[in-house]
Amino acid sequence: MPKNKLKVFVGMSGGVDSSVAAYLLKKRGYDVFGVFIKSYNLDGCAVKDQEDARLVAEQIGIPFYVFDFEKEYKEKVVDYLIEGYKKGITPNPDVVCNSAIKFGLFFKKAKSLGANFIATGHYAQIKYDKNKKAHLFAGVDKQKDQSYFLWQIKKEVLQFSLFPVGKLLKNEVRKIAQENNLFTAQKKDSQGICFLGKINLYDFLKEYISPQKGKIVTVEGEVVGEHQGLFFYTIGQRHLGSNINSKNTQRKPFYVVQKDFKNNVLVVAEGSDHPALFQKQVFLKNLNFLNDNFKKFQAKVFLRIRYRQPLFEVKVRDLNLKENSCWVDFLSPQKFVTPGQSAVFYTPKGEILGGGIIT
Repeated sequence: MPKNKLKVFVGMSGGVDSSVAAYLLKKRGYDVFGVFIKSYNLDGCAVKDQEDARLVAEQIGIPFYVFDFEKEYKEKVVDYLIEGYKKGITPNPDVVCNSAIKFGLFFKKAKSLGANFIATGHYAQIKYDKNKKAHLFAGVDKQKDQSYFLWQIKKEVLQFSLFPVGKLLKNEVRKIAQENNLFTAQKKDSQGICFLGKINLYDFLKEYISPQKGKIVTVEGEVVGEHQGLFFYTIGQRHLGSNINSKNTQRKPFYVVQKDFKNNVLVVAEGSDHPALFQKQVFLKNLNFLNDNFKKFQAKVFLRIRYRQPLFEVKVRDLNLKENSCWVDFLSPQKFVTPGQSAVFYTPKGEILGGGIIT
């Protein structure tokens, strides 16, 4: 089938990356449709993003649509975030947004409208094997690589997904936008949790979780301050600031080690090299694999437990495909292992094998 007959629905967020993605696909001869995904938004910035996306679509000369998933986004992403914090973990809404909304609802609706592919502005790559099966790889730009957030999408959807900017560096994307006078060429990248906009996460969560103050205690048992509610802290978090009462200005920064809900105590360690911050293993649940041959890679597999964190080698054991769970042993101890966050498996060549949720 000629490329100009292949329909691609591009998720256009109103940012430069998705704008260039749409432009490149149009240039390559695809039949491109721009789509702004309307989701739950608290500070109104989505109105401008939608208008920016529409203006770029007009510049490129492609049809533009708005898919309203506001209700579904609230249920699948926002409520997931709130419930996660209520349980004392630190959930990752970007991962769920990708799997449930962008590569879930958006994919299904696009396919129902005749799309052959969907595309986004993610910095990730699709490579095909000799059987033309799609495999997900890290983006070329290591500083912008977003493959970490894509592990939870279904491999069946991956087959119909395109990432046009995945082989480019960010400055190359900017240059393409500038050379073609795209409206979003100079627009800054969005930061933080998308639906919050400029609203502070702590202030948002207070609407749903009642703060209960308690003691901040070091691993050694010293009371050093008062926390504002265990739900609002993350394992590995530093800069506790005014919550620490210590008058000794020579002390090292404190880091969260444990949230003791039974006693309402926040346990911290002094200094980033404290032994209590390190773990040698982790249990993962809700596994999702993007490569059917995951087992063959177990002899040499790498893991990432935080965005942009360097990969480190691990050994997978007790893999239970019925329960979608496994234990992972670290060849070298790792710090800031945070329950609720994603652990993503990579091959030495940068292929994303899948991942799971840290417990």
